[in-house]
Amino acid sequence: MLVSDFHYDLPGELIAQQPPAERSGARMLTLNRVTGAYADNYFRDFPDLLHEGDLLVLNNSRVIPARLFARREKGHGKTEKERNKTPSGRVQVFLTEQKSEWEWTALVRPGRKVLTGEALIFETPAGEKKLRAEVIAHGEFGERTLRFHAVADFFAAVEAIGHIPLPPYIHREDADTDRERYQTIYAKQKGSVAAPTAGLHFTPEILDRIRARGVRIAYVTLHVGLGTFAPVRVERVEDIHLHTERYTLPEETARELNAAQRERRRIVAAGTTTVRTLEHCALQGQFTPHSGSTSIFISPGFQFRAVSALLTNFHLPQSTLLMLVCAFGGAPNVLAAYHHAVQQRYRFFSYGDCMFLS
Repeated sequence: MLVSDFHYDLPGELIAQQPPAERSGARMLTLNRVTGAYADNYFRDFPDLLHEGDLLVLNNSRVIPARLFARREKGHGKTEKERNKTPSGRVQVFLTEQKSEWEWTALVRPGRKVLTGEALIFETPAGEKKLRAEVIAHGEFGERTLRFHAVADFFAAVEAIGHIPLPPYIHREDADTDRERYQTIYAKQKGSVAAPTAGLHFTPEILDRIRARGVRIAYVTLHVGLGTFAPVRVERVEDIHLHTERYTLPEETARELNAAQRERRRIVAAGTTTVRTLEHCALQGQFTPHSGSTSIFISPGFQFRAVSALLTNFHLPQSTLLMLVCAFGGAPNVLAAYHHAVQQRYRFFSYGDCMFLS
């Protein structure tokens, strides 16, 4: 297969730049993955499409304000003059993955002059120092490994100085409202640098209606990394390799999943991150509670072992996320539905409309 097989034409004006006025106000395209039939709906109708006994699985990872700004601390250089010079300009630091309690992989821009051994100071706009980090490694692709000095509450400090890492196709600066809207209402476990966007549509009222239909709800955690936005740079699908992302399968969720499979009840995944977590764990046989990391890549031909239905947003052309959806719904069916969504002027990507495949 070629990556170009997953192309579709998308007018730029259909890329949502703002969230809908109401979380549950998005449009929803439904697709029967057996017949290929699709229909126009609204997300508020989603509970009515679930069956009594279904198990709905949500990703409760919480987005952190991972885009930070720092100043370079003087004292780094080969000569005394260089060490006494205060470096000019601020540096943008994008946290991408937590490696240990105090170490993170990060993208640094402009990064050419930020060298291993240099220290970065992170402050509030008022100049209050919140964090200090040292650059301890320089990666093959320009990424840096930062070791932060211990503080009482690292994530509280990040909340005070960080910016919400909106995707690159949203062409505006983050606003205060994004701290609430670029986050699911059930977000709990801190660690994602991008939202599991299928979950952005849920409201407490929608979840209540789902439970009232006799649907069970369970949670997994997969911390979304920067790789979710990485463009595919190879021509053949077979040559794609994904970044690893950390996940947790809780004990209660493992129990619910095993019961659903034993009783032949549907497992409904909200989002591609949930699909990847469940299908990675399903490769190991029976679901058992644990934490780990996954780089599973799902494309047409993949044999699904867990997921029976999928709620997802619309994804970028030629992206690995679109390939996953095509694997689940059938590439001809999904691409035909996408063509319809473009014609009907659905809103695309993170803050856009959604699709339910069953």
